[in-house]
Amino acid sequence: MKKSKNAVLAALIAGALTGVSAMSFAQSTSDAPGAADQKASKEQTKADKKAAVAQAKADKKKTEAQSKANEATADAKVKNAKDAD
Repeated sequence: MKKSKNAVLAALIAGALTGVSAMSFAQSTSDAPGAADQKASKEQTKADKKAAVAQAKADKKKTEAQSKANEATADAKVKNAKDAD
């Protein structure tokens, strides 16, 4: 259960980072010269990459947690079947 909470938190953080980066980028492009635009674009690319990595890690943790839950369910079914005999 704790891993799934961590996965959800990681996904929320990744989404928040992407939103903040997008707002920062939008504000800087309205009055910035060309060099600043390039810098902002580079920063946005870095933020997007970090968000993608965080999302991938969260997805991996979620998948692992689900796999463990499925395994526990299968073990319980085997135990119940043995107890029924």
